[in-house]
Amino acid sequence: MELINWGGILESLLFAAGDEGLSIKQIMNVLEIDELQAIDIVENLKHEYDQNSSRGIMLIEMAGTFQLATKKENAVYLKKLVESPSTASLSQAALETLAIIAYKQPITRAEIEEIRGVKTERPLQTLTSKALIREVGRAEGTGRAYLYGTTKEFLDYFGLNHIEELPQLPDHTEDETILDDADLFFEKFQETIDN
Repeated sequence: MELINWGGILESLLFAAGDEGLSIKQIMNVLEIDELQAIDIVENLKHEYDQNSSRGIMLIEMAGTFQLATKKENAVYLKKLVESPSTASLSQAALETLAIIAYKQPITRAEIEEIRGVKTERPLQTLTSKALIREVGRAEGTGRAYLYGTTKEFLDYFGLNHIEELPQLPDHTEDETILDDADLFFEKFQETIDN
């Protein structure tokens, strides 16, 4: 009989869930187990992290959800990472996401993904960490999704006083020259970020 590595599976799920974390009910549903089993798996994984001083993360519970977090003793290094100026340029996915947010804000992740046709979680994290975008509210309706908008830092990066100063986009994007203009626009975005 094959043994199931529940701890490894839960670790993967928690990593994928990120800051949203997972509730016991979500863990039960995904793993198709009962509540006592779910609690036992969570406690075992938490114990593993707590007992192994060489691990850099821990399992915490916040507002009824479990999530991975960095250990406090590594805070000094995390602070250096956050405070160091990033030399990495933005990916094409991040640039596309940033342009969509700039022109369509406030906008939900689902709306961005509908425009791009692909998942947008990683570019949103990158742009948030660089303080180019932020959550500006919640959408009305089911789920109350986060709405994203640009920041003052975004305006500073691009030398704008107001978001209205962004160049106008053409109404139709079928024409080849318009697509070339869009590529040029993304290149200008990249050059500004790199400097």
